[in-house]
Amino acid sequence: MKIFVVAGELSGDILGADLLRRLKQHYPEAEFLGLGGEKMQAAGLKSLYPLETLSVMGLVEVLKHLPKLLKVRKHLYQAALDWRADLMIGIDAPDFNLGLEKKLRRQGIKTVHYVSPSVWAWRQGRIKGIKKSCDLMLTLLPFEAAFYQQHQMPVCFVGHPTADHFPLQPDKNAARAALQITNSAPLISLLPGSRAGEVARLAPLFLQVAQRLHRRHPSWQFVLPAASPQRHQELEAHLAQWPVEGLRLLQGQADLALQAADACLLASGTVALEAMFCKTPMVVSYKVAPLTWWLGKKLLKTPWVSLPNLLAQKTLVPERLQDQAQLELLVEDIETLILNPEVALTQTQAFYALHQQLQCQASETAVQAIKPLLPSVSSTE
Repeated sequence: MKIFVVAGELSGDILGADLLRRLKQHYPEAEFLGLGGEKMQAAGLKSLYPLETLSVMGLVEVLKHLPKLLKVRKHLYQAALDWRADLMIGIDAPDFNLGLEKKLRRQGIKTVHYVSPSVWAWRQGRIKGIKKSCDLMLTLLPFEAAFYQQHQMPVCFVGHPTADHFPLQPDKNAARAALQITNSAPLISLLPGSRAGEVARLAPLFLQVAQRLHRRHPSWQFVLPAASPQRHQELEAHLAQWPVEGLRLLQGQADLALQAADACLLASGTVALEAMFCKTPMVVSYKVAPLTWWLGKKLLKTPWVSLPNLLAQKTLVPERLQDQAQLELLVEDIETLILNPEVALTQTQAFYALHQQLQCQASETAVQAIKPLLPSVSSTE
């Protein structure tokens, strides 16, 4: 059995690795080719390009990389045909993967898209193209599945794999011990994103917030986990310009940093969901190119962008986006979470309920949904 898999960024690599391991349990002879990172490669994928190839965020930013992206997609399309793939699974990266899925589906290859694009939030007309691109949509969130059902699109809500990895009751003391944090003073985690563009836009602001908080509260502690070795180098350069006394720059260990923290300041994205699973009170912030922001505001159909708020369908966590991503506002938001325990408690209580909703053994559920699309090969389970 030959399964072609394409993931576009770090979160997709994590999801893909879980799925590939589970597929391998059911189909030990399965082979995987496509594009993914270290985790997917460790799970058996032969990757034709580095994971970073597709890690481009924003409407304007994508245009600059479009010729290269089109060349990569053309090569992947031909590789899947030459390899005689039985199935293609596109993981996130919808603007890239859906086009590839559509072309391969026309050639008779069954296609699955894992992680719904935010079609329910903006550009809802894309549903027509999605229905032409894939045989099955796998969604991480329940309200996404309801949207596809309304449009007669084959869909399966699988839950979120990350929800399965985190315990409902995190052990903050163990996380602090693992990070060798013995001081009981408040700890704030800073997570400015996993992409180069996110770090470039958000890291200086986040470090200035930490500087201001340290001046006001000298005992407070800070950790800054880097998503990759490349991000670590970039963050080191930012720290040289905006040093924060006592701040620790970590290589990876974002899970521990979130579990150990009393509050976190983070980029909008999957990391907000991880913070929710860690039951860590948070403030979400994000900045993009001005034109990207203007276009996005015109098209957005929801009042929120962060996953905790979208799941709760209310403003559960503060969102400081674009012009609202200001030093004073972020400092005030973090101080509120640390100095007013009832505010933090409101967040964490909601996080427990949302975590339970998403614990569905996602990778196994996904495999069971995919099985009808696979060739008639006996499964070991």
